[in-house]
Amino acid sequence: MTTSRWIGAHVSAAGGIQNAPINAQKLGADAFALFTKNQRRWQAAPLGLAQIESFKQNCIEANIASEAILPHDSYLINLGHPDPIQLEKSRLAFFDEIQRCEQMGLTLLNFHPGSHLRKIEISKCLSNISDSINMALDRSKNVTAVIENTAGQGSNLGHSFEQLAEIIQAVEDKSRVGICLDTCHMFAAGYDLTSEEACQHSFKLFDDIVGDKYLKAMHLNDSKTPLNSRVDRHESLGVGQIGQAAFSFIMNHPATEHIPMVLETVNADIWTQEINWLRSLSK
Repeated sequence: MTTSRWIGAHVSAAGGIQNAPINAQKLGADAFALFTKNQRRWQAAPLGLAQIESFKQNCIEANIASEAILPHDSYLINLGHPDPIQLEKSRLAFFDEIQRCEQMGLTLLNFHPGSHLRKIEISKCLSNISDSINMALDRSKNVTAVIENTAGQGSNLGHSFEQLAEIIQAVEDKSRVGICLDTCHMFAAGYDLTSEEACQHSFKLFDDIVGDKYLKAMHLNDSKTPLNSRVDRHESLGVGQIGQAAFSFIMNHPATEHIPMVLETVNADIWTQEINWLRSLSK
């Protein structure tokens, strides 16, 4: 790593996980996110040894460290599920995702916290999420569970810093839990990012309520929808409702050094330009 800012995008792993670092390298990235299996299916074939070795070798050739890689779990998993059978199914799937990360030599797993589906109290759902994390961490060694803040659509939890802090509070091994802050989700959940002053205020709230030490990754996205819309619609950087100031602030915030910062913006054709623009903002 030649820089303290690790910037990339959520790249395709079509054809096998070994292709993800190649796709990241094509962008000029020094970080990336990927799905280690089909994110819309419960079951997946185990990772083969040859595939894993090829993935690791391609990461070395792309000069991307394992700490700068942010796998994302399946969208089907709900670690706060109100139904005990579905909750257990989600927990088993989540542990499988952690195992895949361990096999690949990765240290992070990004996931959406969960949803109460309007069937249980918020506090019970948050408790389910913490318990789910504890179960997975108890059975594994090296992977940090990285909770992604949400936009607050529907019954999804994790949109407020207070909810994120409550989840972490009940996690037993706090050295292996953290947060991935998604800028679009932050903004849609009501945290203003439209100016440097607004960013200072919103990020101070995060540090005061959750703690900067828990910031383990970021998703860098502009928003198609306005502040506090509770609607998750990503946009290319600087052309949405957030604008450019937030990304300049983030690229110079001490807490964003040496963590993967990953684009999930809507136009993959300009990811290289967006990565280069973000790098240019770092003073």
